[in-house]
Amino acid sequence: MIITHDTPALLLAAARNNADWCDAVCRGHGLRPEFAADAWTSSLRTPPMYPDAVSLTPEASADTIAAAIDTDAPGCSVKDSFATLDLVPAGFEVLFEAQWIHRPAGAAGAADSRLEWSEVGDAGELEAWEAAWDGEESTGLFRPSLLGEGIVFLAGRAGGRIVAGAVASTGGGVVGVSNLFTRDEADTDAAWAGVLARIAARWPDLDVVGYEHGADLDAAVRAGFTSLGPLRIWVHTA
Repeated sequence: MIITHDTPALLLAAARNNADWCDAVCRGHGLRPEFAADAWTSSLRTPPMYPDAVSLTPEASADTIAAAIDTDAPGCSVKDSFATLDLVPAGFEVLFEAQWIHRPAGAAGAADSRLEWSEVGDAGELEAWEAAWDGEESTGLFRPSLLGEGIVFLAGRAGGRIVAGAVASTGGGVVGVSNLFTRDEADTDAAWAGVLARIAARWPDLDVVGYEHGADLDAAVRAGFTSLGPLRIWVHTA
């Protein structure tokens, strides 16, 4: 896919990139989700904090998506990538709203010198990364099968400890950033600086996308992102 810098094309790319990442996480847990023209769906409940469906176009059908997922399972959710679905008749309510974000390809600023950044290289490091991300311990959400050329777990260390991190994943012709976190003395601005510097070095020709809301969206804007458009997360409550 060739990405031009018009908002509709970038929104489509961001939605596809996110669906690819969700698909990789789910397949690591033995699930077999499916891609259709308008949506990515899993007929079985997905791991915690991951949606059961992601719409891929503004024309996606709420009825078709609801019929393709397990709405009887607690926690069933849908990522409405274009904020166009009406899932209320299917028993859903909006959990939260956010904004897709975009940063053009190219050199980023220097990483914050207080943090040392590297890529997670093996299962042991991934377990430590997840424990830092979770704030308590690794639960095995992120499986070692995720470690590869298209998915990179970035770790920011201070004094040898992981205090910041993010996931960078390719798909849809862009790089998606998700799961950005900070701990202890690290701050979000330092984390964004380090993550973007690593992405610019690894994928200098790819635009960067993601989604954020609240204070995290403000931090992304300070890091050079602009908003592309809204999305909604729906959760089944009926």
